[in-house]
Formats: sequence, C-alpha cells, structure tokens
Amino acid sequence: MAQTAQAPGQAAPRRPVLQCVVLVVIALIAMTGLAVLIIWASVQPKKLHYSIEHGSVTGFNLTDDKLNSDFDFVLRANNPNRHVSLYYDRIEVTVWYEDQKLSVNNVHPFHQPKRNVTFVDLALVAKNAAVYGATARDLRMERAAGDVNLNIKVRAKIRLKVGVFKIHRTLKVDCESVMVPFNLHKAFQRVVCHTDMDN
Repeated sequence: MAQTAQAPGQAAPRRPVLQCVVLVVIALIAMTGLAVLIIWASVQPKKLHYSIEHGSVTGFNLTDDKLNSDFDFVLRANNPNRHVSLYYDRIEVTVWYEDQKLSVNNVHPFHQPKRNVTFVDLALVAKNAAVYGATARDLRMERAAGDVNLNIKVRAKIRLKVGVFKIHRTLKVDCESVMVPFNLHKAFQRVVCHTDMDN
C-alpha cells in the first residue's frame, strides 16, 4: 500500500506529545492530592472550638417596627492543633432574633497560629432594621424583661495550613440562645457555639 510522503517543512503530528503532557498533569494532581490526604491523616486535626465570651446591647430603640441598636460580642476562637494554622480570609457575622435578621457585618481577615486562642471583637449595628408582627412584640417583651435572646451566625472562608499545603474550607459557626443583658453591669453567660466545615 502506498504511503503519503510528508512534505518538506510540514510539522509532525503533536497528538502523542499533548497526550503525554495531559497524563503528566493528571498524575501530578493525583499525587499532590494523595500527599495532602496522607499528611492530613497523619496530622489527625482536632476540631476547632468557638464560644461567645461577652455580649452587650446599647442604644436600643424599637419604634414603628424599626430597630436601631448596637451589638457587641467577643468571639473566642480556639485552635488546639499542633500542626495546623488557619487563615481567615473572609468573615461575615449576622445577628438574628427569632427568624429575622437584625444586622450583618464583616470582620477583618486574620491568621491564627497553631495551638492558639484568639479573641475576636464582633461589632454590629442595626439601623432601621424591619421587625414585624409577633417578632416585634416578643422583642419589646424581652426588652422589658431585661435580656434579649439572640442567635449569632459566623460564615468564613478559611485556609488550613498543614506543612506547605493549604486546604480551603467554608467554616460555619452557629451560636444559639445568646442571652444578652441590657444592663451592662449584669453578668453575661458564656455560650458554646456549634461548628461545621464544608469543602
């Protein structure tokens, strides 16, 4: 059978070269992922712990179902791991009363070293936040009683650093039934938060 001769200056087929490059890249990705899994398993990271250590409400004013108030909390972040440090890249904090959002704010990014406890100030402002119906009634009743029951939610994009590797995760911290006294001289009861982490 006759074969077609390659014309002078015509480039040789590159498919085998491209296939080799693709296979090498896939192999490197697989090896890197396997290395991260092995290191992660050998480190055996402990769960992160969060709690609300202090809370206060000032400037509270609920008029015509519009709320204006300042909320201040201190979040205790405990990283008990000896081999894992954390980078908090983006942090959003919201304050809820029953099923209504009262305020939202962002916290400045920060780095948390290994085996470290960091206290984070959470300052939020409710400005003309709409509070309707039974929720407004309940809020007025709690104001009269002297304590307000709030829920605090923290959502953060974090990176866990293990050796030279950094693993991206979404951190969810839910602090429920945070009883905040309106009287600044009344003792605040520490609240332990529930923590979850997604890919």
